[in-house]
Amino acid sequence: MKSGETFERILVICTRQIGDVLLTTPLIQATRARWPRARIDVLGFAGTLGMLRGNPEVGELVEVQPGSNWLQSLSLIRRLWRRYDLALVTQRSDRAHLYGWIAARARSGLVPGNRSLAWWKRLILDHALVVNGEDTHIVVEKLRLLEPWVDAPAARVPDVVAPATKPLPPDLAGRLGARYAVVHMPSMWRFKQWPPRHFATLVQGLLGDGLQVVLSGSGAAVDQARIAEVRALVDAPGLLDASGRLDLGQLTTLLAGAVLYVGPDTSITHLAAACSLPVVALFGPTQPQVWGPWPQGHAGLQPWVPRALAQRAGPIVMLQGPGACVPCSRSGCENHVDSRADCLEHLGPERVLAEARALLAAVAG
Repeated sequence: MKSGETFERILVICTRQIGDVLLTTPLIQATRARWPRARIDVLGFAGTLGMLRGNPEVGELVEVQPGSNWLQSLSLIRRLWRRYDLALVTQRSDRAHLYGWIAARARSGLVPGNRSLAWWKRLILDHALVVNGEDTHIVVEKLRLLEPWVDAPAARVPDVVAPATKPLPPDLAGRLGARYAVVHMPSMWRFKQWPPRHFATLVQGLLGDGLQVVLSGSGAAVDQARIAEVRALVDAPGLLDASGRLDLGQLTTLLAGAVLYVGPDTSITHLAAACSLPVVALFGPTQPQVWGPWPQGHAGLQPWVPRALAQRAGPIVMLQGPGACVPCSRSGCENHVDSRADCLEHLGPERVLAEARALLAAVAG
């Protein structure tokens, strides 16, 4: 490959969850800066590309159905076949690499360090970036896909771009006060879930400080069940439940007007960080140096260290629970998605409330 090479049609492939899609936006910006006239499309799973709605750098959003077999994907394969000059494959999965091979004549992609699992991916890639997923933040990792064409592509990391804002439902907008905190309690997996009883204590403390508290979450049954636990423990006029009512654009609007956000290791915490408000992120087994929320305008390449009870980057405070095993990179103590995580159980709400208060005071000062 040549550093001066020009591409007119580029496909970014991100076949994971909505948080991963959001953290691809710095790569999209860097790609636009390198090839300002190129058309940049993004391929991802249906239901995950909402984080890119309204992004001015993105052309078409190409949705694929998760779990679909190749026979079911024939029409998509015909549509993609060599349509692009370059594919940037931001995932290590087999399917993502096959989509890249189908779609583009040149391909740059991530491959795992285990050669026995990656040999064929190396063969079909023009630039293979070997990653182990243990020491590099995912934002910086994705930017390195541009190494053949950009000098020091991660020397200046572009910001994460939130979805375009949309108006809030009128009844919700009318009930919002001047100073409110957004508390997002649900996690997709139990091993990332801070206990609802801890959230209830935190909410009571924030309400006692004179803040309005807005609960966020999806309309899914599991999210609603966890939010109901908090509402059963906190009965106060200053508590507003917006869960299940907002799309990502409206949630961006809600976050942009908040004075504080508190949430676990989830996509909405990444979105809150992209909105530049003060954030308290609650991390358990996950490696923060890889998956921590990216601070807007961060000058370095690594905002977070693997282990610290509390660390700060910009307006974001990262909290981890106690224990020599933290972070373990496992799916909780029992290593399955419905497992408990003792580190989160022992991350006390009084400590989180104290950090939230200190962060608000520092931002105000």
